[in-house]
Amino acid sequence: MAPLPLDVLQRVFGYDAFRGDQSEIIEHVSGGGDALVLMPTGGGKSLCYQIPALVRPGVGVVISPLIALMQDQVDALLALGVRAGFLNSTQDLGERRAVEAAFLAGELDLLYLAPERLRVESTLRLLDRGKIALFAIDEAHCVAQWGHDFRPDYLALSQLHERWPDVPRIALTATATEATHTEIATRLGLQEAKHFVASFDRPNIQYRIAPKNEPRRQLLELLRTEHPGDAGIVYCLSRASVEKTAEFLVGQGLTALPYHAGLEASTRATNQSRFLREDGVIMVATIAFGMGIDKPDVRFVAHLDLPKSVEGYYQETGRAGRDGLPSTAWLAYGLADVVQQRKMIDDSEGDLAHRRRLSQHLDAMLALCETVSCRRSQLLAYFGQSGSESCGNCDTCLAPPETWDGTVAAQKVLSTVFRLDRERRQRFGAGQIVDILLGKRTPKVDQFDHHSLTVFGIGTELAEGEWRGVIRQLLAQGMLAVEGTYQTFALTDASRDVLRGERTVHMRREPKRQARSRTPRAPQVALAPDAAPLFERLREWRAGVAKEQGLPAYVIFHDATLREIATRKPESLAALGSVGGVGENKLAKYGQQVLDTIASPA
Repeated sequence: MAPLPLDVLQRVFGYDAFRGDQSEIIEHVSGGGDALVLMPTGGGKSLCYQIPALVRPGVGVVISPLIALMQDQVDALLALGVRAGFLNSTQDLGERRAVEAAFLAGELDLLYLAPERLRVESTLRLLDRGKIALFAIDEAHCVAQWGHDFRPDYLALSQLHERWPDVPRIALTATATEATHTEIATRLGLQEAKHFVASFDRPNIQYRIAPKNEPRRQLLELLRTEHPGDAGIVYCLSRASVEKTAEFLVGQGLTALPYHAGLEASTRATNQSRFLREDGVIMVATIAFGMGIDKPDVRFVAHLDLPKSVEGYYQETGRAGRDGLPSTAWLAYGLADVVQQRKMIDDSEGDLAHRRRLSQHLDAMLALCETVSCRRSQLLAYFGQSGSESCGNCDTCLAPPETWDGTVAAQKVLSTVFRLDRERRQRFGAGQIVDILLGKRTPKVDQFDHHSLTVFGIGTELAEGEWRGVIRQLLAQGMLAVEGTYQTFALTDASRDVLRGERTVHMRREPKRQARSRTPRAPQVALAPDAAPLFERLREWRAGVAKEQGLPAYVIFHDATLREIATRKPESLAALGSVGGVGENKLAKYGQQVLDTIASPA
């Protein structure tokens, strides 16, 4: 008889009960049904295909774009006693043949494939000769051409059902709007599949967006005051910014590594490995890094540049706190970000529809940055889900910003742009506009005789930073446009309504800098005083074992498991086996060492 899913969960993975929709999804796929699963990072998506693969006869074939991580994924399964292998371009002929032989002999439970392997006829013939339990399409949003992480090879995955119509398919992703959800279903032929949409809420993540003011220094303050010694990811838009930020953090005594597509493949692999295997490493990266990273103890994700879309932002911030413990998603955002992103859209390849879609993505991201309501509620609404009016764990809930009637200020900015354009046939960026409004006699103002404009000096009621905030919000609301190589400003159709007094402009006023207690890091789940030393001893033991076996520490045991062991102090293998995350294989492999560590003198 086939094992029951709950038995597999307890015996192999060491957990007593399923979470959320896991049980229903697993029962459906185990019974041969197709499924499309939308579930947040850290929600337990992998169990939704791993357990059916262990329950059904044959091998579960997992399609994943994460070639650089397949070895780690397979190692994690092998540590659980699951027979797993992979086929991708990193292997030599001998390694591939060994995996193929194991597949044909029925000696694998799970086989990971890169999507491009399905374009190779020999791979298709290999699958024809074996017994397939299911197809799992991981990171399924990669099939959506208008999504944030499109992979052309994913378009060929519709052939799975055509070639193997009796094999159930499960497609999974951690992020999808309703439009992306529909596109995934259409492109993969999963319209008739059962769709499971879990809540996208990650209550353990504190979302914060700060006005940009020396962002690297702001980042450093965040790391030193709230995340000393923690592992985290810092995202930058450009490769140059990645390099400079990593150098800056290293110069401040922190362990920081760069990651971007311009680095040698060996350097990227080494840096990724260190991030996964060592404690307290900060990865500074472009968005080329992160998808599929299964490190559970990432305590913060910081963005030093504005993400291009809410989907990308959600996917990236979701890499924090996979273990469910408190974590921070922090973004520094300023006027230059809006200008830069608008310019990138104007310069992008593709037709008008493509640029319009990019603008829609950016507009939604800007709305999230400029909101005065709960950020978490707005984030959930973007994915078609509702949240409470106040989550109590984002910056706008902890330190609510004010709104003010910025119509007059908007008219002054727009009038300045109008005068420069119409009277002088000139266009300038934010710096010159602010200088004119403040009445500053700078060399550039004198050079172009801008002190003779009627708008010169009409804006002394606001400071320079406040005017830049006004311009940023006008850009965000579509009342100013960015044009040309030099990123100068021009009026839009919407700005004319403001100039004529037919539209009121409401603006966000950034709250005054609050004491640390107003925007606290979400509290850690405190360990009892007598448990904390044991927890540290268990972490030291785990680090030694991980180094000896060449594995990431979390593959041995998650922090959450070690915290429970430190709290309960089991005195027997049977008692240890009842701890969450301690399955049969890990109990047999590490159980006595854990008990010895517990019994050792402090």
